[in-house]
Amino acid sequence: MALTFEYKVRDQAGKVIEGSLDGDSVGLVVRRLREQGYLPISVKPRTKRELALKADIAIPGLDRIKGAEIAMATRQLASMVQSGLPLVRALTVMTSQIENKKLAKVFEEVRLDAESGTPFSRALAKHPKVFDHLFTSMIQAAEAAGTLDVVLPSLASTIEKKVAINRKIKSAMTYPAVVLCVMIIIFLAMLVFIVPVFKKIFASLGGAKLPAPTLAVLKISSIIASLWSLVIIAVIIGLIIGFVKWKASDSGRRVWDRLKLHFPVFGPLMHKVSMTRFTSSLAALVASGVPMLQSLDIVSDTSGNQIVADVLQEAKEAVRQGRALAEPLGRHPEVIPFLVTQMVDVGEQTGALDAMLLKVAQFYDEEVEATVNSLSSLLEPLLTVVMGIMVGLMVVSLYLPMFKYVQHVPTQ
Repeated sequence: MALTFEYKVRDQAGKVIEGSLDGDSVGLVVRRLREQGYLPISVKPRTKRELALKADIAIPGLDRIKGAEIAMATRQLASMVQSGLPLVRALTVMTSQIENKKLAKVFEEVRLDAESGTPFSRALAKHPKVFDHLFTSMIQAAEAAGTLDVVLPSLASTIEKKVAINRKIKSAMTYPAVVLCVMIIIFLAMLVFIVPVFKKIFASLGGAKLPAPTLAVLKISSIIASLWSLVIIAVIIGLIIGFVKWKASDSGRRVWDRLKLHFPVFGPLMHKVSMTRFTSSLAALVASGVPMLQSLDIVSDTSGNQIVADVLQEAKEAVRQGRALAEPLGRHPEVIPFLVTQMVDVGEQTGALDAMLLKVAQFYDEEVEATVNSLSSLLEPLLTVVMGIMVGLMVVSLYLPMFKYVQHVPTQ
């Protein structure tokens, strides 16, 4: 889990600048600051007390900032800058049009910083929760090249693609999650309200031996109705908390991300999503003029999978030594598919790496959409059948003693 670090740096003119930046470690934050052209003076993690104070002074009732809102604001800013409107004036107009009060407040602070002479990228970097490393790096490269009007539309498209991918993932996960919750609610309701009624009926029938499935259902119902259910809930909560903490650690995150790539059904989808994020982000950075080493550092953070990030960091070191990007990527075919490696190789040889990466990103984006559609068509009937089978088994378990009792009732 990323931490927030307070930093104090000097810019190229010798001016001292203070701010905050999110990162996994002090070393990573220092490296990012140096890549932005700063000389770090001090970098220290923000304490829990400082975070609490910051939360206390936050404006209450403000909505969470969504990626779609940032994409729309970026698109509006790009349109105004392309029409020739000065940046500060464009920020003023855009701030008055944003409905989300929290995002409007952030852009107002950015406008004030830009109005006082702070570079646009540095003003954005003061809000890492809203504008990530990819965003600020592309803006910084655009400022250096004087291509802000070109980079802003590209940045808006990149954010929109990221939002679209997240929506596709949610659509693939929503239906199974809803069906699972419905199944759990139905089973708990049957175990708590219906099974005890049958238990009384069985007791009134005498000491007849009950079938094993019926005994199992009655036992589970007794456990849930007793204090043991609280123990089970506490154990489940403890396991969930332990899993979350383990997954947040470096070793746990790597193990979990490697397992995710091999999950049945969902593993290929997650792999394709990581490839889409990697190729589209790298294409946008390269097209914006961000140096390759810095670009690889950024996309390793935005890939969404630590295994992919490790391969990209290895590729970064190879590029630093003067080797082609395709060479280190090709050593990990289980992580970076052959198609990606070949397209990167062609892009490097022809000098059109950004165009090749965009084609790969478009291909995987279509693959993600096709996979989501196929998963939806496959999971909907499958989960319905599973739910029907489970409910049917419970009903049969409860009615088995009735059938046996009827068979032993003497006929007139």
